[in-house]
Amino acid sequence: GSIAVRVGIFQCAAGGLDQPQRLARLAGHLKGRNLDLVVCPELFMSGYNAGETLPQVAESREGPFSRQVADLATKHETSIVYGYPELADGLIYNSAVCVDADGNILANQRKMLLPPGFESEVFTKGADQALFDLNGIRCAILICYDAEFPENFRAAALAGAQMIIVPTALLEKWQSVSLQMMPTRAFENGVWVIYANHAGEESGMSFLGSSCIVSPDGTDAARAGSAEELLEAEIDLDQIKLARSRLPYLDDVRKLQQKS
Repeated sequence: GSIAVRVGIFQCAAGGLDQPQRLARLAGHLKGRNLDLVVCPELFMSGYNAGETLPQVAESREGPFSRQVADLATKHETSIVYGYPELADGLIYNSAVCVDADGNILANQRKMLLPPGFESEVFTKGADQALFDLNGIRCAILICYDAEFPENFRAAALAGAQMIIVPTALLEKWQSVSLQMMPTRAFENGVWVIYANHAGEESGMSFLGSSCIVSPDGTDAARAGSAEELLEAEIDLDQIKLARSRLPYLDDVRKLQQKS
C-alpha cells in the first residue's frame, strides 16, 4: 500500500517568549494529536528577531533544548523538526534539526545562504544538503532563503527527496514567497512541501503566518491564517507518482543537461 503520514506545522506566535514557554506552547498543541511529524519555524528555539541574544542562547545540536524536544517527541510519538542557533567549533549556524519519535537526531541542516540583514553578522554559512528517511519518505530540509532558489529545490529533488521541509521566518511584505513560490516549487519538482512560518509580532517584525503543506501538484493540502495554530494534513506518496507520471520534469530536466 501507499505510504501516508500525518504532518503538522506549529505556526507559533512566540515573540518575546523564553525557551521553556516555547516548549510549553508546542507541548500544548501536541496534546491529543496523532502526528508523525511536526515542523516548527526557523530559529524556533531562540526566536528569529532575537538580535544580540542569539550568540548567548546558541547551543550544540545535542544541547539541553534538543534533549527537551526529544522528550516531547518520544512522549507524543512524533518526529519534530525545529530551527535553532547551532554552536559548533566556536561558530554559530542558522540550523534546523530533525529529532525522531525515539528521540534520536536524524538530520541537522545548516542554512546555506544568508539573506541581506542581520543574519550574515551572526551566522556562518553551512555547506551540505542532508537527505534522510522519515517513516519511509525521503526528506530534505531547506531553511527559509535557501528554499527561494529553484536550484536548491531541484538539487534535493534530483537527489531523491520526496518531501522538502522548510522552516522559515517570512515577513508580511513577502507574501508571494508563501502564496506563489512554494506551490510552484512543489509543482515543478513533484514533491511535497512543508513550509513552516512564525505568526504574530516579534520585536517590531510582523510575520505573515500562511504556513502551508503543498501537494506535488502545486495545490494546498492545508494553509494557515495569520494567527498561531497547529496546521495538519496527510502526506501521501501516491500523489508524487501521479504528479511525476503526468509531468516528468525530473526525468526530462536531465535531457536538457545532456549534450546532443
